[in-house]
Amino acid sequence: MALQLQFNKLFDVAGKVALVTGGGSGLGEMMATALVQNGAKKVYIASRKEKQLKEVADRLTAAGPGSCEYIIADIATKAGCEALVAEVKKRTPVLHILVNNSGVTWGAPLDDFPEEQGWKRVLAANVQAIFYVTAGLAPLLEKEASATDPGRVVNISSVAGLDRKVEGTGLSSAGVGLWSYNTSKSAANALTQQLAVTLGKRFITVNAILPGVYPSKMTAFGLKNDTENKLAKSHPMGRVGAPEDIAGLLLFLVSRAGAHSSGNLITTDGGALLSAGGYSHL
Repeated sequence: MALQLQFNKLFDVAGKVALVTGGGSGLGEMMATALVQNGAKKVYIASRKEKQLKEVADRLTAAGPGSCEYIIADIATKAGCEALVAEVKKRTPVLHILVNNSGVTWGAPLDDFPEEQGWKRVLAANVQAIFYVTAGLAPLLEKEASATDPGRVVNISSVAGLDRKVEGTGLSSAGVGLWSYNTSKSAANALTQQLAVTLGKRFITVNAILPGVYPSKMTAFGLKNDTENKLAKSHPMGRVGAPEDIAGLLLFLVSRAGAHSSGNLITTDGGALLSAGGYSHL
């Protein structure tokens, strides 16, 4: 049989059913848009803000060719994760793609870092939620999975999980450290690889995308106050991330092209973290 290596076959997501947490804004909205525009049958987006979700879902469905629905969810607790899982199971008997994108951050000085908002909330949203949502939806992800078309889990982590500098990043005020955020992203990276090992036998791949600076709610403070474009200028390519950058990586990981990739931590920062004098990212 002749090889079918055309890009439209390798990167095809037509007919797939997906869930993108945090899909109402920022990176989540970019990725949901990529899936809908490439013909995913149904893309569910979830977050706490109904107005924002509805606007995105209506706009994406109107543009097509895929369709989008929203689910109101707060996954900062185990109960919230279980409620989201239950709602997804009510709406669809199968799930092909899960994008764990929801996350929060907190910055404060070393000697005044709060426990509830600073540590517990950040770790719950950025690490615990990945675990409970993935575990809960694994039965749907494996339902139609095979060795060449596995169920896909993509965790949106951050290059911050590889960066040991938490103060003076350009995305927060002077003297403010992102102690729990960087820690949570390191944990998300480790959890990604643990889940990849465990779920591989069930024909489910688990990978993480580690963005640098992209326009989003989390980076809004730094970008708004970066009047001299220092963040972009300190970047090897002179720019921050764009929707096409994150969309391309996602489509690779959730299509036939990425079916044999699992347990990977893929950075998308143009090499800034590794470059001399590169900035630290969210």
